Amino acid sequence: MAQLVEVRGGRLTPWRREVLRVILESQTPIGAYGVLEALRRDHPALTPPTVYRALDFLMAQGIVHRISHLAAFVPCHRGAGREHRAQFLICRGCGRTVELDVPELVGLLEGRAAREGFAIEGMTIEAEGLCAACRLSASRDG
Repeated sequence: MAQLVEVRGGRLTPWRREVLRVILESQTPIGAYGVLEALRRDHPALTPPTVYRALDFLMAQGIVHRISHLAAFVPCHRGAGREHRAQFLICRGCGRTVELDVPELVGLLEGRAAREGFAIEGMTIEAEGLCAACRLSASRDG
């Protein structure tokens, strides 16, 4: 990822690497304060603006996504570093998040928006439900 960032003229500083590491190690989407808390174990003087600046950079580079519904961040698994419009399936049971890349869906929405005279500048689609494991668990419990 460092090479990708450098090719684009950016720099993956030590703080940015640490923030990315925490996001990559998280099993579920993690909020900015979750990242801060994880990093404060080793860096007690760390402040929120440092984490937010790193998150902004990582999002601008296409390395992480922000899940608005959860106010949390996940690594980009489908096309890190390239321009794409991600879609997410979010399990409300366990918090698992799956990133999709369905260009046909994006194309349909952009076409419909254009017919309405609207130019989409940013798009993240978030669908909430239950993953297979949580559905199975719910059917056993209920």
